Amino acid sequence: MDRDALADFLLRRREALTPDDVGLSPGPRRRTAGLRREEVAQLATMSTDYYTRLEQRRGPQPSAQILSSLARALRLSEDERDYLYRLCGYSAPDRAHVTEYVRPGILRVLDRLHDTPAFVVSVLDEVLVQNDAARALLGDASALTGLERSGIYRWFAMPESERRRYPEADHARQSRALVASLRAAHGVMGARSRAGEIAGELSARSEEFIGLWENHEVSRRFEQHKTMIHPELGEIEVDCQALFTEDESQALIVLTAAPGSEAASKLEFLRVLGTQKV
Repeated sequence: MDRDALADFLLRRREALTPDDVGLSPGPRRRTAGLRREEVAQLATMSTDYYTRLEQRRGPQPSAQILSSLARALRLSEDERDYLYRLCGYSAPDRAHVTEYVRPGILRVLDRLHDTPAFVVSVLDEVLVQNDAARALLGDASALTGLERSGIYRWFAMPESERRRYPEADHARQSRALVASLRAAHGVMGARSRAGEIAGELSARSEEFIGLWENHEVSRRFEQHKTMIHPELGEIEVDCQALFTEDESQALIVLTAAPGSEAASKLEFLRVLGTQKV
């Protein structure tokens, strides 16, 4: 691990960004060039002290997960992200199979969506990054680890908690859509991938999953209109728009409601209620 080069690289990338670049308010009396250390730490969901130690050449070797978070926070290109990994003693991630890296262009769009739920998901329905409105509606996905990061896995392995966000009448349709999406990912990633691991685990746990998996439906789709259930606000009807990356490995999901509708009022009220737990 090259601590000197890492510290210099983090500092230069931090100074090259402005609050507007990452969807933050500049605030009054701003004297720091670029982002503040605490702002980078906030974006990367780590402590300011930990990030400061990295810039001061006295931090431990970051994990690959931390590097992925830093790459998103600093809006690094794929080449810059690979360089960051190598500075810390890791091989560059395999670009053909990486799902954690979110391209800066998608992040710039997400940064500008403050008034409606929006989030980026992988082909395995893993929430990679979400805005505050999405956290308030769906919970904070950053606390999830392992296979539980996948909404497909949680839907069948943890139905009591996961399915409460959808009306019971929509459960069968949602189940079919999720399994068809996993089939599509499985075809691209292969049986020995995380998609294959999820399929294997669910085949051992869910009769419903087995029946749907054997149908061999293959499709990655998002319902254009859906009803979500919030524990305090009840049902919220939203329109769902998906913006895919060029290789279709990730999608930016934006949930909106018709202006002046009851659903729009509920989405606005989410700001008052704040973030709920997953």
